[in-house]
Amino acid sequence: MSIHQAPMPLCQAAFAQLLIIDAQERLAAAMPEDVLERTVGNINRLIGAAKILEIPIISTEQYPQGLGTTIDAIRDQLPATAAPTEKTCFSCCTAAGFERALTEQPERKQVVLVGMEAHICIIQTASGLQRWGYQVFVAADGICSRHPQKADNALARMRHSGIQVSNTESVAFEWLSDSQHAQFREVSRLFK
Repeated sequence: MSIHQAPMPLCQAAFAQLLIIDAQERLAAAMPEDVLERTVGNINRLIGAAKILEIPIISTEQYPQGLGTTIDAIRDQLPATAAPTEKTCFSCCTAAGFERALTEQPERKQVVLVGMEAHICIIQTASGLQRWGYQVFVAADGICSRHPQKADNALARMRHSGIQVSNTESVAFEWLSDSQHAQFREVSRLFK
């Protein structure tokens, strides 16, 4: 089986990884409350779906000494294997140890991005992953910036550059692919 190469590729569970970027305390505190609530809820839906479907989860933290650790609402959902890679660079791709976490399963060449500061760390990571040859998907409702217009600009730039901009429910149901999937009910309950 190979990765779908259509002009509009779909997420495939067998090839996917979920990357949670910098969903940290001080960043979260700076987000508009309604945007933060939506983003955290959607990140947790994808974490839940990834765990059910045995899709690897990776996480990062930007300068945790200054920005704090991953917020409890997300950290409590993460599997133990998703211990965050700490970084000071904005692109995860230039962080020490990140590439090793990403390549533990080399057949998984699709990366779904969620997290914080769409116009900084998410866009730079998407660009780096794309250069490395990964198919990059961004769940638009699972990312945010302190200023919504900056997130909108980042999404437009990524879309223009060939990054697949999607949403959490589409990603999860693409991972399932079929209502006859053994975990269909369990995953679909996350979206009710």
